[in-house]
Amino acid sequence: MASFITRRLIAAFFVLLAATFVMYMLTWAAVDPLKDLREGNAPNKAQLMEARSNLLDLDVPVFFRYFLWLAGVGKCFIGQCDFGTSIQGLPITTLLSQAIGSTIQLVTVAQILAIILGIIVGITTALRQYSGYDYVVTFFSFLFFSLPIFWVAVLLKQFVAIGFNDWLSDPSIGIPVIVGLTVLSGFFWFSVVGGSLKRRWTSFAVGAVATAALLVYFNAVDWFSTPSIGPVGVILTAAAAAFGVTAISVGLKNRKALIAALVTAALGVVLYFPVYYFLYAYMTLPLFIGLAVLTVLVGAVIGFVLGGKDRGASARTSAIVAFVVGGVIALDCYLLWWSSYVGSSRVGGRPIATVGSQTPNLGGNFWIQGIDTFTHLLLPTIAIILISFASLTRYTRASMLEVMNQDYIRTARSKGLTQRTVVVRHALRNAMIPITTIIALDIGALIGGAVITEYVFGWSGMGQLFQKGLNSQDPGPVMAFFVVTGLLAVVFNLVADLLYAALDPRIRVS
Repeated sequence: MASFITRRLIAAFFVLLAATFVMYMLTWAAVDPLKDLREGNAPNKAQLMEARSNLLDLDVPVFFRYFLWLAGVGKCFIGQCDFGTSIQGLPITTLLSQAIGSTIQLVTVAQILAIILGIIVGITTALRQYSGYDYVVTFFSFLFFSLPIFWVAVLLKQFVAIGFNDWLSDPSIGIPVIVGLTVLSGFFWFSVVGGSLKRRWTSFAVGAVATAALLVYFNAVDWFSTPSIGPVGVILTAAAAAFGVTAISVGLKNRKALIAALVTAALGVVLYFPVYYFLYAYMTLPLFIGLAVLTVLVGAVIGFVLGGKDRGASARTSAIVAFVVGGVIALDCYLLWWSSYVGSSRVGGRPIATVGSQTPNLGGNFWIQGIDTFTHLLLPTIAIILISFASLTRYTRASMLEVMNQDYIRTARSKGLTQRTVVVRHALRNAMIPITTIIALDIGALIGGAVITEYVFGWSGMGQLFQKGLNSQDPGPVMAFFVVTGLLAVVFNLVADLLYAALDPRIRVS
């Protein structure tokens, strides 16, 4: 393994070296840093051009100038990165540090959600091949895949942002909408749940009734004006998480794992009140992250102690349950500040933002700032998810269908293994091998594609840095953008190669 990683890192170094050389030459051939001064009418034009030439080392031939630039970039290995200076004299490192955080925040959230949703939907469509659910997902996947990102952004701004903000002035759900959503929910569960026709119609009825009851409840308590989950909602969600995660992870027949999951859920419900009454008012980002990590660790320990023979699977199940319950508690804390955020003078009753990454001069505590981050992330995240979700769903479905027809899957079924065991433990691991490659390539493509997304939504990130560099004929920010995207592409491809061995022990990387 060590020799494999070493070889890949050496190969990656030479790939990046060649890529940066080519891009450096092409960038300097395409831009003219002195263009604005040459076309200007400043009385000291000659002095300004000479000062910028000295700043950017324009008197050095471009071939040798590349190695001067590379020497500065190489200082990153000792923690002293130097990407040069912009035509305004600002360090590129400073501009890059400001931009990369916003882009990574946007891309990370969108990609994680796209991976989770894409894989889950891809698996379920493969298991329900040629059903109504499969046809609907296939239709929307190809639709989203074919839509350009800027057009998706326009639709999101019009119907999700402007339409939802207008609706919030009088947030009531009419009877036709309730009936329509009820029927859609019923048919969704009818298509997803397999089995006999009786079982599917039962699923239709349960899904429809549950949806109708929930919408009527939201109308009765004016939930969208003052949203909250509350202790009852946390208890119900915790119980559902314990049973649902256990059923998917190890099966409900594993009583030890189910008991561990229920204990974890119960502990989360008990700790809801101390968190709400004592830590709620003093929350900070480091404390929030620390509590999240501690929550997962405690869940894993509970599963390991109570898990019996299959301790690893029980620990994993309890850790996921702990994460879900902790997330619901955190969501409830955020919702309690929703009304204050919507009613603030800076927001003005229109919380879903269409441009920017934050509300200027908003102020407020940790929860208010978190809501503001969410409302600004919502539209660009949905736009990226829709595009990535479409491809991930199709690839996951195709990979699962191919694996499910293999001989070892038929052997596993002939041995009497349950459908959950066959799908999760045998088929999914092998189906994830090509998906891992797609995800690794998709992350690099997302960073590169952030140029359009950030431009449409006015997001201050890597895309805006790249765009401003091109518009101002400034090669420094453009090269910084290429270095970061190229480095991420190489790193995630290396990670994908290492994951192959974890997913399938038959694959050796040595």
